[in-house]
Amino acid sequence: MVNQFRYYGKVLGLFWQTAIAAELEYRLNFAIASLSSLANMVGSIFSLFLFYRTGYSFQGWSWTEALVVLGMFTLLQGFSATLLIPNLNRIVEYVQQGTLDFILLKPISSQFWLSTRILSPWGIPDLFFGLLIIFYAASKLTINPINYFLSFLAIALGMMILYSIWFILGATSIWFVKIHNVTEVLRGLLEAGRYPMAAYPTSYRLFFTVVVPVAFLTTIPAEALLGKIAFPWFLAAGILALLLLIIAHFFWQFALRFYTSASS
Repeated sequence: MVNQFRYYGKVLGLFWQTAIAAELEYRLNFAIASLSSLANMVGSIFSLFLFYRTGYSFQGWSWTEALVVLGMFTLLQGFSATLLIPNLNRIVEYVQQGTLDFILLKPISSQFWLSTRILSPWGIPDLFFGLLIIFYAASKLTINPINYFLSFLAIALGMMILYSIWFILGATSIWFVKIHNVTEVLRGLLEAGRYPMAAYPTSYRLFFTVVVPVAFLTTIPAEALLGKIAFPWFLAAGILALLLLIIAHFFWQFALRFYTSASS
């Protein structure tokens, strides 16, 4: 087991080393991506400010606390742009072109290969700005040190949830091939994570908790940092993340049974 972890760790290091080297051949793109991320951050803060400028506030959320949620959302955007979008959106291309055959023949887990092969530096600015917003807001509040650890754990669970949903959607390309519209709908729904769930009517909160678990991606990590989270919600996040990871793994194995090799 230890040797297997070391093997996968070395492979991951090679994946990311070659991916970054290839991407940095176009360094101007990184500067453009940084400016775009900065503009998006300013726009997001301004849109949030429009709610609070007249003294209005989301129920139970001050301006500074709402900034924490926005920071979590920006951090998640960076994670998606760095790892999820460049990898999982390509599953469609592999199926269309028949190059998935070569991946399945490799002596490594195909799910691991498809999920980690590319590391894009273009999402790093969003990761940086997300952390900047979070730590700025936290500096204005009284935060218990243990809450930083709980928040980090909640963010990790949120990333696992988002990855699992994205991978499951990517796996459906074996049947439907063109699923770009579906992933765009998912990205649109995730935009709801910019604001605390308290900003939405009860029916919307239920939808963004049970159907599309946006609440577990941004609001719950923010509540963990602010010391507002109840243990049952934290436990639910852990169970959901583990359950979706298991479902994603077995769903991929199930989908491969229906994959028609390009050589067959």
